[in-house]
Amino acid sequence: MVNVLSYVCLLLPLRLCMFSLHTLPSDPCEPKKELDPRNLRADHITVLINGYSESRIPLLQTIAATYSASSLVSSVLPTWLVISPRSSFGLATISLVRQPSSSLNDRFLPRSSIGTQAVLICNDDVEVDPKSFNFAFQIWRLNPDRLIGLFVRFHDLDLLARKWIYTVHPDKYSIVLTKFMILKSQYLFEYSRQGGSNMSKMRGIIDQMQNCEDILMNFVVADKANAGPILVEAKKDGTERSVRAVGLSSRREEHRKRRGDYIREFHNLLGRMPLRYSFGKVVNSVGEQGLCMKGDKLVFCDQYQ
Repeated sequence: MVNVLSYVCLLLPLRLCMFSLHTLPSDPCEPKKELDPRNLRADHITVLINGYSESRIPLLQTIAATYSASSLVSSVLPTWLVISPRSSFGLATISLVRQPSSSLNDRFLPRSSIGTQAVLICNDDVEVDPKSFNFAFQIWRLNPDRLIGLFVRFHDLDLLARKWIYTVHPDKYSIVLTKFMILKSQYLFEYSRQGGSNMSKMRGIIDQMQNCEDILMNFVVADKANAGPILVEAKKDGTERSVRAVGLSSRREEHRKRRGDYIREFHNLLGRMPLRYSFGKVVNSVGEQGLCMKGDKLVFCDQYQ
């Protein structure tokens, strides 16, 4: 851990290198720690970035700095360890949070430092341009009970094999990935503390297999909202995509098969299938296709001033 801290310190501004280590409270899910939504800000968002590897700290630093610069972001929490006292970096506070264990469930732990109704869960290997991020947050504010995301997948029933499958569909989707997922902070408590013994068993499956915490969060939200997620289109500048995968990832067939198996396990334990299908995606603007005369030239009418 000391080596990781030293490396972080070399990458961050000097004022961020004065810190003391501490972990999360022993039980952040105690009912008395649950925040009243009325006391949480609705006009800002907290960003939780999950860090996976010391080798990707430079990527995490870049992504954290980008989110920190947004006027909509209340705080940025890369989930590894805590730097204290808190220091200002851009317009938001950045703290490094050490997870109490290696469990993937811990990325959804409620944290007392979250002071917003909205939380962005994201990974340290995807960069999202500010305009797309701002637009996605606007869509969440209009749909606060649903998951909002930029990366989606699809569950379906293989009638011949009589099992659930996990894949990609061109027209519909039912699962938002934690590469970029905006959700209501209350769902962190629903995931970590609610659901009784069956939810505890599902969290246990994730601890055992170290996978599919994102699918389980989709189960939780869909069950509460009785609605599917919303896909938001990211902006494109020319031929360059503004959403850029900067880490390494693979989606092999075996990976999809295993995730289909987890959907089956969660379905069996819950006793119902809460995932709901959604169709289409929300875009920031649609250019008018009509042509108008501007001087002696034909231009798109939405460009006519």
